[in-house]
Amino acid sequence: MFNDFNQLRCFITLAEELHFGRAAARLYMTQPPLSRQIRLLEESLGVRLFERNSRMVRLTEAGTAFLLAARQMLTMAELSVDTARRIHKGSAGRVALGFTAVSGYWLIPELLGRVQRALPDIDITLKEMVTSDQIAALNAGTIALAMMRPAIAEQEGLIHRRYHREPMVLALPVGHPLAERAQIGPEDLRHQPMIAYAPDEGRYFYEMTLELLAETLPPPRFVQYIGQTHSIMALVNAGMGIALVPASVRYLGFSNVVCKTIWPTLRQAETWLAWRNAPATAAEAALRNFILDSLPGADAA
Repeated sequence: MFNDFNQLRCFITLAEELHFGRAAARLYMTQPPLSRQIRLLEESLGVRLFERNSRMVRLTEAGTAFLLAARQMLTMAELSVDTARRIHKGSAGRVALGFTAVSGYWLIPELLGRVQRALPDIDITLKEMVTSDQIAALNAGTIALAMMRPAIAEQEGLIHRRYHREPMVLALPVGHPLAERAQIGPEDLRHQPMIAYAPDEGRYFYEMTLELLAETLPPPRFVQYIGQTHSIMALVNAGMGIALVPASVRYLGFSNVVCKTIWPTLRQAETWLAWRNAPATAAEAALRNFILDSLPGADAA
């Protein structure tokens, strides 16, 4: 086979010019080295690529057939070198990113839009998971970054930064008596049928709901416990109850649901960016740094 890709460049240039002098000038070399490269290529292939004499140069039938393959090989080689360099620099590569379902309503699409503009050659593989599964996936190395809820306990070997905060709102069916209120107070939820997060699948929001309702006496009537926010919203949309949910549910667009501001509270739903305290690929580090650098309001957790 040919010795190096320089021989391919020499062959392609001569095939295009069909003149040793013009081809050598394009390659910034003299004619003898060009003739030597062509001869070496022909010897390695075992075929004659050009018919040539003192008056003319033309491709043989084998040379014509080889020209297309030579161009393809040279293009692939140049692309491979360019890709390897970009991966080394962190401007290209694949990164697995975990996220919770609620983050997918607005946070993840907004982030991906910015990443696509700033780091177009980084390919992000999205994996929707609850927070506990994201922690396990980070520790197993199956994802590099995670958009998750604050962990129940400090996780050894993980680093995290607070990425986003959003208020909780009360989701009500259209026509509900509370839907006309400008603001909802905890006393308004007495005896109300409430759809709550399940304590196992939705533990973070389950505990937040109990905290927000701690002073509501008598408490609401919990009629269903559901793990996922979109399922809770579907039940509210069907008129089966009300629910305390993160404000980003507005992006789901349920036609029979209104979301009302609740009583003043410092408690907000938080999303963390987390990663392993371990060496990262250049692409993983580039994406992580972009996310952190583009959010000056984020603070260490």
